[in-house]
Amino acid sequence: MAHNQKCYQEHGFTLKDKYFKYYLSPLLFKNNFKHGFFTKTSSEIKLSFLSNYINKNNRDCVLNQIHSNRIVFGTKTEGNEKVEADGLINDKQNQTLWIYTADCMPILFADKRKRCVAAIHCGRKGLEIKIIKNLIKKLYSKGCSNEDLLVAIGPSISKKNYLIDNKTLQNFHKQTAHKKSISRPDDRRILLELQKKTSVHLNLKKYAYIQLLDENIPNSNIDISNLCTFDSNHEFFSWRRSKTPSRQWTFISS
Repeated sequence: MAHNQKCYQEHGFTLKDKYFKYYLSPLLFKNNFKHGFFTKTSSEIKLSFLSNYINKNNRDCVLNQIHSNRIVFGTKTEGNEKVEADGLINDKQNQTLWIYTADCMPILFADKRKRCVAAIHCGRKGLEIKIIKNLIKKLYSKGCSNEDLLVAIGPSISKKNYLIDNKTLQNFHKQTAHKKSISRPDDRRILLELQKKTSVHLNLKKYAYIQLLDENIPNSNIDISNLCTFDSNHEFFSWRRSKTPSRQWTFISS
């Protein structure tokens, strides 16, 4: 299933004699949101240097990510200790929200009318505990609307490279009961086929897309990168490929 998957625009810059490549969502770029999905080179320099080049006067908002559905506002990250959460929403101008990943999905949100931005780290666990739903609920409470919300899912592991056991997948389907998906013939067929297989491939991007539709985000407001972190060894870190502790950065600025 390749819902809205497309080629993101490649960009880059040289800093301290190193070239830092990143990708842009066509949808966010068209609507003038400053953002970027960096490749593995972003781990080769201190975040403060990287951020200063991108937005010299912005305040960085960084989390200690724990595979939760907790969302915090940018100013909550201003203390000396990193806040444990997996989602950020700006609550001031001149904030840069940072997410780090290595197979999980970095997902950026932006309201084109209110100019509010948000970012989440979302993998299988995040989908199960509905971090997308939690974030969008908070954005709606801030006055954002589904018609104005733009969403960009960045480079992450593809279906063919994400193999899980039968029991894990059955639990995933139970936890992610979708208003608009579970009643469809294709999804009933999948549940029946689970009983016949010992392991199956899971499409994280597909289920993130479905959860966005469940929250009434229009199809035309969703971008999905076709880049796979597992396949692109020269560009991205992948936990599934090499069990690396390294991560690549993603940002969006208010």
